[in-house]
Amino acid sequence: MIRLNKNESPYRALTEDEISALAIDTHFNKYADNEYQKLQESYAAYNGLDPHLVSFANGSDEWIQKAMIILGEGPALILDPDFVMYEEYAMQFKRPLIKVDANADMTFDYDEVFQKIKEYRPSVFIFSQPNNPFGMMHPVEFIEKAAALMKEVKGYLIIDEAYAEFLEGLPSYPEGDHVIRFRTLSKVYGLAGLRVGVAMSTEKTMTVLNSIAHPYPVNTFSLNVAHYLLNQPQRLTDFITLNRNLAKELHSLFKEEAGKHINILESHTNFLFTYGQKALELGKYVQTNGFQPRMYPESDHPTLKEAVRYSIATTEEMAELRKIVRKWSDSQ
Repeated sequence: MIRLNKNESPYRALTEDEISALAIDTHFNKYADNEYQKLQESYAAYNGLDPHLVSFANGSDEWIQKAMIILGEGPALILDPDFVMYEEYAMQFKRPLIKVDANADMTFDYDEVFQKIKEYRPSVFIFSQPNNPFGMMHPVEFIEKAAALMKEVKGYLIIDEAYAEFLEGLPSYPEGDHVIRFRTLSKVYGLAGLRVGVAMSTEKTMTVLNSIAHPYPVNTFSLNVAHYLLNQPQRLTDFITLNRNLAKELHSLFKEEAGKHINILESHTNFLFTYGQKALELGKYVQTNGFQPRMYPESDHPTLKEAVRYSIATTEEMAELRKIVRKWSDSQ
């Protein structure tokens, strides 16, 4: 079964020889020395950031968990649907949860968000940008006003940018001690299994988040692989372009072959959100033909009951997927 349900890169950014050499050069019989600092420097250099304001953990999941542990004692505000782990980690630490449900047309009522902030004064408002699972972008104007309101209630605004690098140009977001940004090397960097999550904010706020950090938050091999890749900026840029092009191909595939039968949302990520009864039929057909998309039979959210999300695959796999989708479409 070919996985289209994990939002991963279908390719590795490094060759087998390079990976072997990195494994041999990684002295995993010893604790890490300055590998963490090297990755801070290389990640910051590639992304135009201050290395002292960038920290790493075991995937962005760990950063979400840390936020739920240490950022105040008030409720967490989330959008629904959004990345499921926001709710999971809030529940782990018995943090009260406030949700703003999506509208029937897969948009959000931002005025309702503002009202919830004023009414409940959350300690944390976290959301993905672009949204997962829809793939849409929240307007910068919304984020700016939400940031201002969270500052008023002395809470933190967390922008989870797991898919940010799929955008051709990154928006400019508010800054300050109350604004935190999470990223990951799991998606466009192709390092999902190595679990490298990134957090960025001011020195004051990073000190708070890092106050519960482990002595060695990321294993040495992951640090070395990420540092090696980031030190080849043109190669990494080409790899990111490859993943972006696969995302465009995924969108074209479904629009051209099944667009007259199913509903498709425009996506700014490496996945595509389809919905409606026909979309669910297609998803099940794709599944019976060897590809595993993401479906939501367990969800209580009405929007997700008839939704299917597909993530990118290799060029060869996408060509096969196109044939499958075309065959289904021809039978309608």
